[in-house]
Order: sequence, then structure tokens, then C-alpha cells
Amino acid sequence: MAHIHLEDGAFSPLWLLIWSAIAAILIAIVLLANRRKEIPSRKIAIAAMCASVGFAVFMVEVPTPVGPVHMNLTPLIGILAGPGMGSLVALVINIFGAAIGHGGWGMVGPNSIVNIAEVVIGYYTFRFFKTMTKTGDFWSGFSATTIALTISAFLVVLIVSVSEIQGSNLTRGETLNNMLILAVANVVAAVVEGTVTGYIVSFLGRVRPDLLAAMAASPPDKRKPLATSGGAPDG
Repeated sequence: MAHIHLEDGAFSPLWLLIWSAIAAILIAIVLLANRRKEIPSRKIAIAAMCASVGFAVFMVEVPTPVGPVHMNLTPLIGILAGPGMGSLVALVINIFGAAIGHGGWGMVGPNSIVNIAEVVIGYYTFRFFKTMTKTGDFWSGFSATTIALTISAFLVVLIVSVSEIQGSNLTRGETLNNMLILAVANVVAAVVEGTVTGYIVSFLGRVRPDLLAAMAASPPDKRKPLATSGGAPDG
């Protein structure tokens, strides 16, 4: 989905520092928040699984007339791993992607901002639909993903337009107009990824509802334990 496919040198050093500093602040907040509580091994295992699957999907690009698009499942990562661990997963995926040439090393910061936004928005939007509106698994996953990826598509437009591309004669306004075309393609792809995520969430809701219950702050049904000593069970 939304990803800045630019090589090193596309942004000026100043803007690279600015975006990298923002990304570093976001990651620092995540690390400080996670430091205050013990992370269950089960959640770490889920995050590791999300990182491996997300990276594999991340590498599959679909060419379009306006540029390559791809799924990255970041909203799904947010739903399953949570906003904290999901943000770290997004960072890891971007580092691995840069290591094999999927965008320059300088793009790790800007892309991490975009993907962290997708993770966080996906998680909280899914949680809203599940707990506040009591929407079903499919439509909660679909809506959360589509909304998160639509917002991130325009976040990419903002980052590239503000930074400008070195060596390009285009003004910020012209760059913005050109990037909006790519944003529209990403919004269409967001609907596709939203549908895929909706089906995945719906499947997990049937076979592993505990995963969605834990991450969406909707506690699973807890049956009242039977009495262990004299007398009949309560109820």
C-alpha cells in the first residue's frame, strides 16, 4: 500500500533528518510505553509472525500505470499485535525492505511514519467498530483497513510534496498534483486490501476469537467457575 519508493538522495539531508527524527520519537514513545509493562510471550510470537508475513507480502508489487502498489497488511498487524508492538513490526519490515533495495535507507524514517500511522489507525478504528458500534468482524476489519490506508495514502502525498525531490524541476504544487494521482490508485488498492483483511479477520474470529478479543479490548466470555467445596454450584 502507501510506501515511498524513492532511492537515497531523493530527499534533501534536512528533510531526511526531520522525518527520521519524527520516526525516532514515535519509536521511542513505543519503547518507553512497552518498558513499563511485561510483554507476554504470546504477544511477541504474534508480532514475529506478523513481521515475517508482512515482509513477504510487502515484497510483492503490482505494477499500475501510475506506479507500483502492494499490500503490506499493516492495519491487520495493528489489529493482531496492537499499536505498540505493531509499530515496532512496521519499523523492522522497513529496515529489511531497505536492506534488499525496496526503497533507500533514507526512506526508512518517512516510511516508518506512514506505516506506524496505518498500524495505529487500523488498531483503534477496528477497536471502535468492534466495541462501540458492535460491527461484525468482516466489516470491522474492512472499514479499519480502508480508512487507515486511505489516510496513509495522503500522508505519503504530504511527505513527498513538502520534502520535494532533489533534481526535479517540479514545484511543490506540481508534485502535489502528480502525487494525488498515485494517491487515488492507493485508495483503490486500500479497498482491495480492506476486503482481504476483512476476510482474514472474519476467519480468525471463527477459529481463533481469542486473538481478536485480546487485541480489540473485547474480553472473551468467562464462565463462572464451579464451586470446589461443599454445596451446589452457584447459579
